Amino acid sequence: MDTLQKIAVLIDADNTPASKLEAIFKKLSTYGRIVVKRAYGNWEKPTLSKWENETKRLAVKAAQQFDYTTGKNATDIAMVIDAMDLLHTGAYDAFALVSSDSDFTPLAIRLRESGAYILGAGDAKTPQAFRNACDDFILLEGLTLPEEPVVGEKVKVRRKTKEEGHSDIEAIHRLLQEAAAQHEDESGFADVSLAGSYIKTVLPDFSPKTFGFSKMSKLLEAFPQRYKLSKRKGKGKHGEIVAYKCL
Repeated sequence: MDTLQKIAVLIDADNTPASKLEAIFKKLSTYGRIVVKRAYGNWEKPTLSKWENETKRLAVKAAQQFDYTTGKNATDIAMVIDAMDLLHTGAYDAFALVSSDSDFTPLAIRLRESGAYILGAGDAKTPQAFRNACDDFILLEGLTLPEEPVVGEKVKVRRKTKEEGHSDIEAIHRLLQEAAAQHEDESGFADVSLAGSYIKTVLPDFSPKTFGFSKMSKLLEAFPQRYKLSKRKGKGKHGEIVAYKCL
């Protein structure tokens, strides 16, 4: 599967824990660029009280859907309507349906029939029918965020002012390992530029300059105990390609 260009993420808040929201986006961003993030629910419900802070923090559009009658889920219908509206724009090559509800199986099938790549995300109790209707299904139980280290790995960085400071880049090391696993070639090396793009999908504000390095290859060179670099002749306008391997 090539990297997806435009992913629309639709979340059934009634069947998704707010505590997993950030980890869900981190995982989905490894497939490509997320351009739509919407969560559906009746936010007046006490059970959804934790969603307000998370939707604000993660820039998710919170779609309010009141319950018109007891026992009927109007949220599901609103999510389906939006999905079909987005489909008919022809602007998205992938849809991520985040729910453990089998009622979204027909929606997944219909979207997939249109040619879109379908990602599903739900807990271990998600019915097999919904899982099989997706091209790829992500179990929420397997999604975790890295714990903040009490004492993170520190590295002296070069500043333009020539002052020395310290920055914790352990999170970047973890992402470089993930990128290497995803993009490595037959020799076990991964293109540094692809790794940089991978990190940007997870951390949009990432820049090696934050850590005092002019480019990604310079950052990797600062950690010879972690990475082995290989320089290769590129094709066409690409004069030199730098690849790396995790040690």
